[in-house]
Parts: sequence; C-alpha cells; structure tokens
Amino acid sequence: MSFDLFEGTGRPRRPVPSPEHPDPRPWDLPDLPEWRRRGRSAPKFAMPNGLIAAVNTALNLRRPLLLTGAAGSGKSTVVELIAAELGVAPVLRWHITSKTTLQAGLYEYDALERLRATQNNDPDTSIERFVKLGPLGTALADREKPRAVLIDEIDKSDLDLPGDMLNVLEAGEFEITPLWRTVRADADRDHLVRGADGREDYLVSGGTVRTEHYPVIVFTSNQERTFPAPFLRRCVRYKMDPPDEAFLTRIVTEHLGGVDERQREIIGDFARRLREGQEMAISQLIELVELVTSHRLGPDQVNEVREILLEPLAGK
Repeated sequence: MSFDLFEGTGRPRRPVPSPEHPDPRPWDLPDLPEWRRRGRSAPKFAMPNGLIAAVNTALNLRRPLLLTGAAGSGKSTVVELIAAELGVAPVLRWHITSKTTLQAGLYEYDALERLRATQNNDPDTSIERFVKLGPLGTALADREKPRAVLIDEIDKSDLDLPGDMLNVLEAGEFEITPLWRTVRADADRDHLVRGADGREDYLVSGGTVRTEHYPVIVFTSNQERTFPAPFLRRCVRYKMDPPDEAFLTRIVTEHLGGVDERQREIIGDFARRLREGQEMAISQLIELVELVTSHRLGPDQVNEVREILLEPLAGK
C-alpha cells in the first residue's frame, strides 16, 4: 500500500490496485502494527541485563516489582510478558495521577445512581449492583488464580498513596464500606460484585475482600520523584538504563527479524539523540523503522518522517 494516503486536495483519492488489494477503496488503510493489535500474543521485548533475575526475585518473594526508567523504555511491557508466561492474562491496569485515591483502586460505589434507581422504583436496588471493584481490588478478590496488575506511573501519586497501598497488600484484605454496613447483623452474608475486567461474579463475604492468591504487582516510575524507604524496602527494584545502539539493534531485530543498512543508520541516529539527552521512547524508533521498512520512501520522505516521529518527548 502506498505511503501517500492523503494529498491535501480534499478530493476522493483513487487508490492504485495491487495483487494484495485488487479492488481498493478510498477508505482502505493499513492494518495496525502487530504490537498494537488487541488480542495479540505476548509482546516482543528484548530483555536488558538483570531484568529476568529481578522478575524472578519478585515472583519468588511475592513482592511487587518496581521498574524505574524513562518514559517509553518498555516498563509496562514487562507485566504483559509475565502475565503471558504465567497464564494469568489479561493484565489489570491502574494508571496513577496526582488525584488518584487508594479507594479508586480498590472499589467504587455509585450512591447517586442507587438513589436514582430507588426514586424510579427500579425493582433491583441491591447495594452490590452499584459497587464495582477497581483494578487492585479485582486482583485481591479473584479466588481462582493470581492476577497481574500494572500500577502505572506511581511516581505521580500523592505522598501517602504508595505506603497506604502496600499496607493493603501486606494485609491482603480490605473492607468495602457500603457492603460492610449492610452485613453487620449478618457477618456471613455474601455479595457478588463486578470487577474492573467486566466479570460480575467476584464473591465478597461479610463486606470484606480477603485475598487467596497474592497478585503479581508491577509498579512503574518515570523517575519524577523519590519514594520513602518503607515503600522501597517492600519492593524488588530494577532501573532500566537508557539503551545503547547494540541494545536498540536487538530490539528492532526482535520486532522485524533482521536489520539492514538503512535501519542501522536510523538506529544509530536514534542512539545519538539519546546520548545527547533527548527524551525519546523506544516505540518512536520501532514505528519509524516499521514505516520506512514497509514503504518505498525516498530520502527526503525518510528525513521528513524521521523528524515527525522522533520529536523529543520533553520538547528539547
């Protein structure tokens, strides 16, 4: 398929037929790159030195893994690989911001929606209908198997969240307050609630979630803050250093199966930019190499696309 899908004329394009697309339509676009497709197999990833040992240490000690490194260095991909190998996919994801609360990761209760249902004489106003477990709460509530949870960009949280979260993980339980209030007279009462993964059959007994399978937790941090010692000592830590040219070549080879001279030049330029302190994501390199490899771009087009895709993340 031609690279020139858009020409800026506003007139319907006339795509050129090919053996792969004998009857192309104006709206036909390329497929998503393999690593961006839903339901794909485990992502391809070149393991830096020491990371496999860090993962195995965390799994054997049942400790959270704290991955630190620049944005786009592949930290969030690691949990996908772990989940695929352990057979505990799909991964539950919890993206952290400065306003994130611990309760949001454990459960949500929509009291306003329940009030509306009551006022509208809805036949089902049972309280569990309006409770939904968060990503961490879902992992703790799953009684079938351990779950893998990505807690992304923990360095953006408020000061207390990391410690509060680890207190819940150490205890392996938490109360769902609106459910607990309804069972004070009957401590053995059970509820079935929805999880962050869409399932609706997570059992909560006596208003309290008690984990049977300690989850596989991966924290990621972009190095935007330091953490208190109590949090750090409860995690297995691994720092992902900026990749050099040899490691970048390994990554591209993992994705494309080989590297030719044109790709080596692109990789070398990318490595130079990293050495100069430009903040770049490895995905930018992969997308540039994929685009140049899959289309017959002239030198001017290659340079133009390079400058578009390799714009530094920090605007340097």
